Amino acid sequence: MDACMSVEREVDKVLQKLKDTATHTGESLEEAIVQVQAVARELEEGGYNGDVNVAQSLRLSQCLKKVQEAVNNLSAIHKDRHGSVSKVGKAIDRSFVSDFGSVLTDSAFDKELNVQEINQVIYEHFLRQGQLDIAQSLITESAVPVSDTQQEPFLELHHILESLKNHNLEPALAWAGANRKALEGQGSSLEFKLHRLHFIDLVSHGPSFQLNALNYARNFAPFAASHAKELQVLMGTLLYMKQGLDHSPYSSLLDSVHWLEICDIFTRDACTLLGLSVESPLSVVIRAGCAALPPLLNIKQVMQQRQCSGVWSAKDELPVEINLGKECRFHSIFACPILRQQSSSLNPPVRLVCGHVISQDALHKLANGNKVKCPYCPVEQTLNDAKQIFF
Repeated sequence: MDACMSVEREVDKVLQKLKDTATHTGESLEEAIVQVQAVARELEEGGYNGDVNVAQSLRLSQCLKKVQEAVNNLSAIHKDRHGSVSKVGKAIDRSFVSDFGSVLTDSAFDKELNVQEINQVIYEHFLRQGQLDIAQSLITESAVPVSDTQQEPFLELHHILESLKNHNLEPALAWAGANRKALEGQGSSLEFKLHRLHFIDLVSHGPSFQLNALNYARNFAPFAASHAKELQVLMGTLLYMKQGLDHSPYSSLLDSVHWLEICDIFTRDACTLLGLSVESPLSVVIRAGCAALPPLLNIKQVMQQRQCSGVWSAKDELPVEINLGKECRFHSIFACPILRQQSSSLNPPVRLVCGHVISQDALHKLANGNKVKCPYCPVEQTLNDAKQIFF
């Protein structure tokens, strides 16, 4: 982000200079044209017959000198602006590193299975975006085995989302009705909010749709217990059908934000029901990579300058802590209270018989023969009594 801001500042400087140059150039050229036209009029009024007298020669020389100065000035400004534009390119080269080989794990692409999994993730991303032709071309060229059953959830999800964006509730209502029990099992309010949007749409059409709205209200019967307050509000809107909801205390129900909200709710609930992640895994990986690359490149450069590049020998370990934010945290992280280290597959957390949890390395360091005394209480146990914990 700092690199982007640095380049953006250089671009803003250039744009401002170019804007000033355009204004100054226009004024200089206009002034030169006025001077030339004034000299032409003087020559015409002085009875020019092919010979130039001393006064006219002096006037022409002065005009020529001013025009030449204007041209030289514009040429110098153009040269300066060219240098400013070049600085933008240098700022890009300075702020962005094009060679990421130093932090790249080459072995990740050695196995055919890894390549297939990467292509699978890219394929699913294109399906999520509704770019079916690109997804199909990728599968054809990469020869990744994909069945029709893998495509169907994404195709259905995209079709319903496109309908919601066009304020068409029918496909989403049909899907929610068909999956009502599953949605209730995960505590979803999707179906109620879909019916609410349709009901508000009927009420907003005025008194001529009053009977339609009352008949449609029967769809709220399954939600009477769980959404009692919301239903009271919806029934209150019927009192303002004649004057219009936009001039009533319920005008907020017409806000377009409710359509954006229903798209988010449908995406989240549908993905949960189908066992899919709400956000595209490819998008998450790219965002995490963009956040992780700058500190990794910086530490790699420091290691090379201090000639200690061998310190980072294992590519599956990071030499510095990378803060990706809570949105990129998908599992619990255990830090050993004894060694102050995060657990890993080689050093997993273990539970002692007393209930305290430490890392496996700490367990062996505390062992006295085959006996281990808990560092937090007087309970003793054997090494085999410790049980590995899986988060």
